[in-house]
Amino acid sequence: MQELIKIEGGHRLNGEVTVSGAKNATVALIPAAILANGPVTIVGIPQIADVDNLCQILRLLNVEVTVVGPDHLIIDPTHMTNTDLVAGCVTKLRASYYFMGSLLGKYGHVRMRMPGGCYLGPRPIDLHIKGFEALGAKVRFEKGCYDITADRLVGNKIFLDIASVGATINIMMAAVYAQGRTTIENAAKEPEIIDVATLLNKMGARVRGAGTNVITIDGVNALSGCFHEIIPDRIEAGTFVVIGAACADHLKIRNVIPQHLESLLSKLEEMGVRMEIGVDTIDVYGTENLKGVDIVTKPYPGFATDLQQPLTVLMTQAQGESHVRDTLYPERFKHCQELEKMGAVIEVSGGEAEIKGPTPLGGAEVQASDLRCGAAMVVAGLIANDVTTISNVYHIDRGYSELDLKLKNLGAKIWREMGE
Repeated sequence: MQELIKIEGGHRLNGEVTVSGAKNATVALIPAAILANGPVTIVGIPQIADVDNLCQILRLLNVEVTVVGPDHLIIDPTHMTNTDLVAGCVTKLRASYYFMGSLLGKYGHVRMRMPGGCYLGPRPIDLHIKGFEALGAKVRFEKGCYDITADRLVGNKIFLDIASVGATINIMMAAVYAQGRTTIENAAKEPEIIDVATLLNKMGARVRGAGTNVITIDGVNALSGCFHEIIPDRIEAGTFVVIGAACADHLKIRNVIPQHLESLLSKLEEMGVRMEIGVDTIDVYGTENLKGVDIVTKPYPGFATDLQQPLTVLMTQAQGESHVRDTLYPERFKHCQELEKMGAVIEVSGGEAEIKGPTPLGGAEVQASDLRCGAAMVVAGLIANDVTTISNVYHIDRGYSELDLKLKNLGAKIWREMGE
């Protein structure tokens, strides 16, 4: 038996929705909090499965976790012990690898199983490992576990061959207690990296340059607890903007930083979507006669790979041909197979998809093969005729906070059932 999401499509949406805290920041902030020597309070925690798994890992480390209200988390590492992370919860999400950086930084040793998460093609962590080795760590991989040890960590200059978000954050966390200065060149620039650096600096770290391609970390001897509020989730916000363009008369999206979505918003304007951009809100209005566009995913501030899947659904409703090329994850097109079951006309070849539109979509049985594929299936279900049934919904729950509840409040007909 598994849980299914069912959507009766064809209902126009109206109203307001508030975006939750950023999933991709949250999953790094929680492991970063254990670098402190006192309690860290984080506000804006999204209600997602990844948070539950990270809290399980914290408890394995004897870290006290207190949930206050719907979105407050108090993480107290005062009585923490550096335990081997070999439990099943470690393999349920990829972001568990951030404990490599934080435990190595704090204790000089970490042993943990290979992290899990969505399969999007090869996603090696060799850049993380090279970074740890550059700081003086020795890394062994045996029996499915990484064993990383350093007598002491010493700052160094590290060049990332690819501007990896995960490697940038992991090296940053490992380096906060290292002796001397660490410089990360060709660092990733995502807003979530700035958010993690902001938390570390509130704790007493000396991190400079986050958001640029060169980050410097001057090692310190101690970090203290602090209070931190997470930035809004730009991917959730972008997903709702796409939903608004696809099937809303008027949708107001609150708790947004529009600058984080400039690449998406410019493409939607090119398609003909009517929007009003405020300081921290985006209003989206129903639009007819959308035009096809071409997108190429790139590291931030380029077009986000996490938004190409939901946007592909909107492209099926646009006039003419649209093209998507994913330079980050060329295998990230499983959603196209599912959309074809619903009547979409899509050809996928060599990391590219060609979408012909407009084509009506019909309800079908589809699966969320990964997190953002799940979001795409939800968008498709909202605009399809009849009922769409989505399986593997745990992927959606890993990254979207109360998505079905938020959609219900906007007028969507969406519910959950148990299925085979």
